[in-house]
Order: sequence, then structure tokens, then C-alpha cells
Amino acid sequence: MTGLPLIIVFVLAVVVMIVAISKFKVHPFLSIMAVSLILALVAGIPLVDIAGVIGAGFSGTFSSIGIVIILGALIGTILEQTGAALKLADMVIKVVGKKNPELAMELMGWVVSIPVFCDSGFVILDPIRRALVRRTGTSSVAMTVALSAGLYISHVFIPPTPGPIAAANTLGIGDNLLLVMGMGVLASILPLIAGLFYAKFIGKKIKSADEVADNGTVTKTYEELVAEYGKLPNGFNALAPILVPIVLMALGSISSMAGWTGFGADLCTFLGKPVIALMVGTIFGVIQLATAKKMGSFYQITNDTLKTVGPILFVTAAGGVLGKVIASSDMVNYITANAGALEAVGILFPFLLAAILKSAQGSSTVAITTTAGILAPLMGALGLDTPAMAALTVMAIGAGAMTVSHANDSYFWVVTNFGEMTPDQGYKTQTALTLVLGIASMIGIFILSLFF
Repeated sequence: MTGLPLIIVFVLAVVVMIVAISKFKVHPFLSIMAVSLILALVAGIPLVDIAGVIGAGFSGTFSSIGIVIILGALIGTILEQTGAALKLADMVIKVVGKKNPELAMELMGWVVSIPVFCDSGFVILDPIRRALVRRTGTSSVAMTVALSAGLYISHVFIPPTPGPIAAANTLGIGDNLLLVMGMGVLASILPLIAGLFYAKFIGKKIKSADEVADNGTVTKTYEELVAEYGKLPNGFNALAPILVPIVLMALGSISSMAGWTGFGADLCTFLGKPVIALMVGTIFGVIQLATAKKMGSFYQITNDTLKTVGPILFVTAAGGVLGKVIASSDMVNYITANAGALEAVGILFPFLLAAILKSAQGSSTVAITTTAGILAPLMGALGLDTPAMAALTVMAIGAGAMTVSHANDSYFWVVTNFGEMTPDQGYKTQTALTLVLGIASMIGIFILSLFF
């Protein structure tokens, strides 16, 4: 099957998947895998190739973010066990005050995700989110949504994350990344505001599992936790397991952008890989455990972490299978072949095209790079071939590439599971949030386009 019928079948498949998960309580792993198999059959992927496509989608997800999630979660658990997360929460509170925890969480996410993938960033910052919830009594859902928003916005807008860099190179402004970064900062303003308001709004409507368990004893619980640790780690020791990986990943990206060569460049590239950077962060976490004289619990901490992240990894991998099935079908080719029908909408065209691809296959980075490849020969016809408009086009693609995050997106499951929300709550929070962010971003980008 090809063309419009395949698009319609895909939409129906997504609806069936969502209904199966939310209404009939089918486990997300089984629901996504079943829908992926049915879609592969309907899309006409050869029978002899379907098993290979499923295997490639599953293993590809594990190889790309599996180890990152495990190491990031392990660092987070260590931060919690040693009291470092509580120390970091106190440091943040001193900067922004107790009255602005959602803003603090969102801005932290926005900064961290500039060099780090949003999936990794959420895992790294989740212990701080939890500690801030205890410290301030703020809604856990509001803090989850605020963190997700901040991470996602810079992830799709600001180099050195791979998506914006690839799009800038494809559209001919790869040598002017400073312009792209500046546009990314401007494009971030409106969605940051919209994300903050939505986080506060939805936090009043939904309660996550950890909030129900807390049963309203947030402040007391925080004070009791501090007393249990006796003395919290100092600021550097608390920050090192998080800050060092971020610095290493940023250094690797800078080395690549600057075109450094030689052993130093190779070393930066090596240390800048998320897996290696988080391994270094884990080493700092182990040092922290030793300093707190808790090395005897390291085995149990690791074991508990693996039990926690296991379900997340498998559901995330299932989402990768669905994305691989879509990529192996004729859907992307059909969208590419009929792109001319959308050219009349100008700067909105990149947004719509990226949003279609994002919703279809789940990966924001894939949506960004694919959309940029489609648009490259059309930039002149669309009137987007000046450096400023090309940079705005990168932003419009990024805005579309976050619209929307749902069950075929690994980030959806990271946010939902670490935020202790059900899939149904995930649609009301993460999916709705990314719709709000995408629309707010595109409004801001359209306003910017009026001045260029």
C-alpha cells in the first residue's frame, strides 16, 4: 500500500494504539509491537523483511539511548542516595527562590539540553526535579512538564544538538551556526513562556503516582530526608556527576563544529560521546558514594536502577520498532513527492512537513534532517534562501519536529515513566504540551519572519 491510503491507515493505527493503551489497559510494549506488525503487513513490506525491520528498530533504539538511560538513571539514583539531589535543589532555590520552582526546572532543562539529548537530560535532571518537589511542595506533574518543555525547546532549536546542526548544513548555512544559535534563543522565548503556563495549569489538573503516595506531607518529608543524611555533600561534589558529562558532551560538539584535528580532537570526540561522558559522570558518582561511606550499597543501587529502567527501555525500543516500520514503508517517499502541494504556505510549510514526519515516525532528529533534505531544493521557490530566512527555516523545522510527542517517541516514555504518570496522563501532559510548544514556537517564528 502506498500514497494517501497508507497515511489514513497510519492515522487509524495510531488511534487504535492509543485506545488500546488508555482504555483497554493493554501494556504499551504489546500495543506498540502489535500495531507495528499490523502496519508493516498493511504497508506492503515484504514478509521476509518484516522480522529484520522489527529487529533493527528494536536494537537500534537500544544502541542509541539504551546505555545512556541506564547510566543516567544510575547517576540519578546515586544523587538521591547520597543527598546530592537535595543539595542541588537547595542551590537552585537560592538562585530563583521558593516561589519559582517550575521556572527553575524549565530553565535548567533548556540550558542542559543545548549540548545533551533531551532523553538523557531528563534522566540526568530528574533527581533534582524530585528533590525540588519535596523542597517546595510544588506539583510533581507541573515540575515534570516544565522540565520536559525546557529540554525539548533547546533540543530542536539550538546547536550543538545534532538536529539543528544537520538542518543548517543541509540548508546551506552550516558555516553560520552563530546565526542559527541566535535565532534559536529568540525562537525559544515564546514556547518557554507557553510551556511554563501550561505546566502550572496541568499540574493543578493531574496527580502522578508519587504525589498520591506523598499524601500531602511534602515539607515534612524533605526535612526528614535532610536529617537522615546528616550532612549533605558540598556543591561541587553534588554537581560533578551531572556537570562533568554536560561539559564533556559540549566540548565534543564544539570540537566537531570548530573542525579541530589531531589527538586532542579525537580525545574530545571520544569523551563527548554521551555513553562515555555518562560513564565519567558515573565515576564521579561512585567517588561521591565513597565519600559518603556508602560503597557497600553500590551493588544494590545498581540492581534497583536496572529494575527501574528495564520497563522504560523495552517500551522505548517498541517505539523504535514503530518508527522503523514507518521509515521502511512508502510514507516518507509519498510525502516528499507531494511536497509541492504545501509550498504556498511559505514559512509554515517547513513546520507542517516536519510535524507530519515527527508524528509519523517519532524521532525529532529524523524529522528535522528529513524535512531539511526535502526543503533544500525548494528554498528559492519558497523565498527562504537568504541567511536569515534559512535560519528561521531551521527554527520552523524544529518547531514542527516537536509537534507532537506521543507513543512512538522515546521521549514520551522517558517523561511519562520517570514522571510516574500513566500513558493516558502522558497524552494529557507530554503530548498536549508539545502541541502547545509547537504552536507557540511557530507563532513566534512567524512574527520573526515579518522582520526579515
